[in-house]
Amino acid sequence: MGKAGSAAGIAVLLTGGGTGGHIYPAVAVAQELKNDPEIADIYYIGCEKNLEKDIVAREGLKFYSLNVSGMPRKLSFKFLFWVCQLAVATVRAVYYLLKLEPDVVFGTGGYVTGPVLIAAKLLGKPYIIHDPDAHPGIVNRYMASGAKVVSIAFESAKKHIKNPNTRLLGNPMRSKLSAITKEQACNELGLDAERKTVLVMGGSQGAKTINDALLDAVPVLLNEYGYQVIHQTGKKNFEAYEKAVFEKYPELKGNPAYIVRPYFDDMSIPLNAADIAISRAGSISISELNLCALPSILVPYPYAAADHQRFNARDMEKAGASVYLEDAECSSERLIALITSILNDNEKCQLMKQAAKSLAKPDAAQNILNEIKKAACLVM
Repeated sequence: MGKAGSAAGIAVLLTGGGTGGHIYPAVAVAQELKNDPEIADIYYIGCEKNLEKDIVAREGLKFYSLNVSGMPRKLSFKFLFWVCQLAVATVRAVYYLLKLEPDVVFGTGGYVTGPVLIAAKLLGKPYIIHDPDAHPGIVNRYMASGAKVVSIAFESAKKHIKNPNTRLLGNPMRSKLSAITKEQACNELGLDAERKTVLVMGGSQGAKTINDALLDAVPVLLNEYGYQVIHQTGKKNFEAYEKAVFEKYPELKGNPAYIVRPYFDDMSIPLNAADIAISRAGSISISELNLCALPSILVPYPYAAADHQRFNARDMEKAGASVYLEDAECSSERLIALITSILNDNEKCQLMKQAAKSLAKPDAAQNILNEIKKAACLVM
């Protein structure tokens, strides 16, 4: 045990960064750790230039920074610079671990995780890895063999992980989605619970394709099929989209069946109000869809790191929970055809709901917490 764990309880060091898919699972585990009386201290190592610094600060966690970047894919001067940067970051990570003396390290991937896990291995500190995607990232794949446990969110990820203690625990969520009925959710939004509702989650990264396709699809979905549409455009796309859609279709302004917002503070409401969702294929969005047993059309962001979103979407389609749609094929006509083919087929819709529900892991954060405590030798 480290100095924090010797008498007061367990000291846990979290690391992960770069994208929300790496940061939010770590934050979800941090929230679970904070509620456990056996946990004494929680530290977080990330890169101060990335998203994690502000997100972690809002959680009130002690943040320590490493200066490290992603590995260049080609042998070049940039690669040699990266090797030097990694070495310096690893030395810095060793310093942090010696100073903080965590009992266990938990990493969720992203390039900042690499030097921290290397430092843990050098110092003999137990570490646990969680990978949120169907195709694990390079850091997690490389460091998996030395981990006490590797947690995964997709069954197909197992074949890429060389560790017998690989477990399908699911993606830990920052807060459990409220279990509200469709009637309650629709009432919150001023929608009719008797009508079928389409949720479009454009997100903030690379959502323009989905937003553009929806622009001409909305009037058809509302007027020809009688659906309701909830559209989350993403913050950076909201103003441009709102201007475009209401200039082209002024009759939509004030229509209670069409809700367009940059984001929702509580995703429980739109998710539970919907009968189908159109979304990017980020691991966290997929976990939310599964927790709400929501059929979906997934449009992977084509420039995601290592093409993670395509692997995620393919896995969801294979499981029967989603329909895969290439970004280049995401048009108004294609969206309308796919949405109506699902919503107008009750049997198909129910099968997709059941498939999504079967993939949900609502206790992921608690189960990962248990593994962390086991690794710290307090739970046998």
